[in-house]
Amino acid sequence: MRDSLTENNAGRLLLCIDKRCKILIIANSNFSQEDYSMYAVMKSGGKQYRVSEGDLLKVDKIEGDKGDTVTFEEVLMVAKEGGIAIGTPLVKGAKVIGEIMDQARGPKISVFKMKRRKGYRKKTGHRQELTGLKIKEIVV
Repeated sequence: MRDSLTENNAGRLLLCIDKRCKILIIANSNFSQEDYSMYAVMKSGGKQYRVSEGDLLKVDKIEGDKGDTVTFEEVLMVAKEGGIAIGTPLVKGAKVIGEIMDQARGPKISVFKMKRRKGYRKKTGHRQELTGLKIKEIVV
């Protein structure tokens, strides 16, 4: 066995043992505090998402066309350089503004039901409708 420490092009330190590399320490020299200075935890479609300005994400379908602006007022937490604001349950006055990038459908999921010895078999499928969003800004 040959152990070696190497640094890949993203600046991560890797531990390689027999061609199996695992991330040991993230030591990215390009990291700056400005890139990750502000983020929020918002709620959409019964799920929570951690977002920053400029993030692209897929959420459950939201009515609207490509290019429309969407405002999420259910913000559970906002973090910025000065500190963290945690809502009880929501942060007052905080909102996340995003733009609809596309309306799409997720991958097909097959559902197969069967009861043994009864001859009952049922196969159905489902594709979730999704909305692609780009986060424009976080307002506190």
